[in-house]
Amino acid sequence: MAKKNKKKKQKLPLVYKPLGFALGWVGGALSGLAFRQTWRAIRHEDDAPDPLDRDRGWGEIILAAAIQGAIFAAVRSAVDRSGAKAIERSTGVWPGDPKTGRA
Repeated sequence: MAKKNKKKKQKLPLVYKPLGFALGWVGGALSGLAFRQTWRAIRHEDDAPDPLDRDRGWGEIILAAAIQGAIFAAVRSAVDRSGAKAIERSTGVWPGDPKTGRA
């Protein structure tokens, strides 16, 4: 039984890769939407400042980048964790490496 479970663990990262890719894409799209909504609520503007926009100040650009990064990291973590839990529920195997935590 242990041998069979070991094979399952070796094959799982290959199975998880396409799912992880799809989840990453979905997470990126969700974080982009969340950032736009957040920026609109904070600054009442549809577009966040571009770093190369001459008319925007350093503070505004850094604030936008910090908010965008925080939202992206939170959404990515939530999506990755949800995907890993779904894989574990369906296969009984956690997709991450026990040492690094990454698939």
